Amino acid sequence: QVQLVESGGGLVQAGGSLRLSCAASGKIFSINVMGWYRQAPGKQRDLVARITSGGTTNYADSVKGRFTISRDNAKNTVYLEMNSLKPEDTAVYYCNADLMQYSSDSSYRSWGRGTQVTVSS
Repeated sequence: QVQLVESGGGLVQAGGSLRLSCAASGKIFSINVMGWYRQAPGKQRDLVARITSGGTTNYADSVKGRFTISRDNAKNTVYLEMNSLKPEDTAVYYCNADLMQYSSDSSYRSWGRGTQVTVSS
């Protein structure tokens, strides 16, 4: 069984910073893309950033220049450094991973349970 566990959320004032981490564990053979999504109350879950195993990154326009995604492939961990936070960044942040397990010839997307980020004005 694969688990993704997020950490690092919390309450911060506007202009502040937070660093989120997400560690994947279990019988994982490989992970291709890892990413962060967020969902604010009453809204859909949207992509924040994603990163391939080779280090190629993509960001939502709303976070470009403020957020940085990175990963440690040896630890199956993805990070999201969030700077210059705004109240509109308030949401539950979820990580995901497109991964393949041992004894399987197909990949699937696994999700974490989310971590709350609240930015006060």
